[in-house]
Amino acid sequence: MKITDLLKKDGVLLNQNPADKDAAIDILVGLHDKVGNLNDKAGYKKAIEAREAQGSTAVGMGIAVPHAKTDAAKQPGLVAMTVPGGVDYGCIDGTDSNLFFMIAAPAGAADTHLEVLANLMTMLMDPDFASALVGAKTVDESLALIDDKEADRFGKEEAPAAAAAAPAKGTKVVGVTACPTGIAHTYMAAEALEQTGTKKGVGVKIETQGSGGAKNVLTADDIKEADVVIIAADKNVDLGRFNGKKLIKASTADAIHRSEGLIDRAIAGDAPVYQHSGAAAADSDSSGDESVGRFIYKSLMDGVSHMLPFVIGGGIMIALAFLLDDYSIDPSNFGSNTPVAAWFKSIGGTAFGFMLPVLAGFIARSIADRPALVVGFVGGALAASGSTFASPGGGIPSAFLGALVAGFAAGFIVKGLQKVCDKLPASLEGIKPVLIYPLFGTLLIGVLMCLINPIVGALNTWISNVLMGMSSGSSVVLGLILGAMMATDMGGPLNKAAYVFGTAALANQNEIGYMIMAAVMVGGMVPPLAIAISTMVSKKKYTEAERKSGPANIVMGLSFITEGAIPFAAADPLHVIPSLMVGSGIAGALSMAFKCTLMAPHGGIFVFPVVGNVAMYLVALIVGSVVGAVLLGILKKDVEE
Repeated sequence: MKITDLLKKDGVLLNQNPADKDAAIDILVGLHDKVGNLNDKAGYKKAIEAREAQGSTAVGMGIAVPHAKTDAAKQPGLVAMTVPGGVDYGCIDGTDSNLFFMIAAPAGAADTHLEVLANLMTMLMDPDFASALVGAKTVDESLALIDDKEADRFGKEEAPAAAAAAPAKGTKVVGVTACPTGIAHTYMAAEALEQTGTKKGVGVKIETQGSGGAKNVLTADDIKEADVVIIAADKNVDLGRFNGKKLIKASTADAIHRSEGLIDRAIAGDAPVYQHSGAAAADSDSSGDESVGRFIYKSLMDGVSHMLPFVIGGGIMIALAFLLDDYSIDPSNFGSNTPVAAWFKSIGGTAFGFMLPVLAGFIARSIADRPALVVGFVGGALAASGSTFASPGGGIPSAFLGALVAGFAAGFIVKGLQKVCDKLPASLEGIKPVLIYPLFGTLLIGVLMCLINPIVGALNTWISNVLMGMSSGSSVVLGLILGAMMATDMGGPLNKAAYVFGTAALANQNEIGYMIMAAVMVGGMVPPLAIAISTMVSKKKYTEAERKSGPANIVMGLSFITEGAIPFAAADPLHVIPSLMVGSGIAGALSMAFKCTLMAPHGGIFVFPVVGNVAMYLVALIVGSVVGAVLLGILKKDVEE
């Protein structure tokens, strides 16, 4: 696709004389409507005005690029207008604008036309080219200038910034540019920095985070070799990978209008060293030869970092429900007996409901970018509901282990679809992100999870039968097994089987049944408590974000909310889960040995007043938590901040 495929002859007006900015917008919106790019002219104009309210899209040098990404745009399109006499469009440098390109982008815009528009924005940074367009006598001449410039610039290069990425002597600069819509300023800022770097003999490579995804992506080696990093962005940019580098922050307008000053600062080394304090998920690189382990870790941490707030917020809300409820009303419904408690538990449960979809969704996104997000969300939700072909409404949840599988599967499913779709005609580019990827990705992840969940259900039934056969044997061994099971998959088949077995044992209304329930609950309380203790004692084993969120697990552990440990287990399952299993198993065994009893199926510390032999039950809880924390300190590796 060429620029002139988006810019029709009827969409170009030369030698106009609008009275003011509003008049200029009216003319350009009218052109879009004339060539059929809009399905709602008034809605599109409103979107343009909303973008201008955030800051003028006049970028200086006589150029203005008003743009909007909205459902009011029917198809990707471009219109142009020259105003030789100039018009005040609110440019930051106080100059009038005489060359206008207005961009219409549908809300579900595809990558192809965005790359074309990025090329145009890059070309406009050449003052000779922009001047020639303003001076064009006919529309045909204007379109020919664009075609020639595009062929000359991009027909010989693989990417707009390929030349700028070449090695250069002296100072080396890398950077990122990004604007809210990711259509215009992102690319113009990158081009301005690269042009200035070339003039000053500075090696510059800029990653553009546009609407079509990141381009010219910085590798780990690029960052390592750079002397200075420039972040020219009007939205949040993940800075974790630039930890320890000299870093200059600026806006895209700064990069476009004052690129020379930014490059001079880089040459002088006049920049503070950036110290990152975010989660490990942000500490990523873009190296193409990273190890499989590093790839898995990065993907896991991307999901975990986004899931963590849901776990903490929802868990504490549920804990408040137990705190405010009256156990004596109905022990079996503890947490929802009073209206206030039920309200808190409902809100907390809603937050928890997002936990697994968010985990799977962002794991998938880390593998295949935004197109994989919806597929991962659906996979995580199916893991939570336990849907099967026989029971589409839900069966036995595969919980967080199922969500992990769903996240990675969704990422690779979309990766595969992207490779298959590379062979499709260019005319179908627009339907890939809005139809092909979500439709076929969701279908495939649905089939996969409906195959996995029945296996989980069969496993759950088998485990329950085994436990039932053990209940008449050694109670201490049974307590050890039940406690360990509670710490394995935290909502998955093993955890669920242990909990269901415990609640079913209550129906027997005898001492052994109450002892089983007590062992199950103490086993489920240990994982969050062990995590909390470990994050405070073995600080080198955790990222700063994990250390900050660790103490919240005290509340969740005391409230029998085992899910508080899920983010930590998901981030490092090989070391965390065995440590927690041992701690929980010991707690369950001690509970059985001390003949502790519990007649409530939930409640944590809030039902301790009705626990039989509560003093020794507390001893079992403390010992199991401490053992788990000690093992975490031994088995986990120190993290690299």
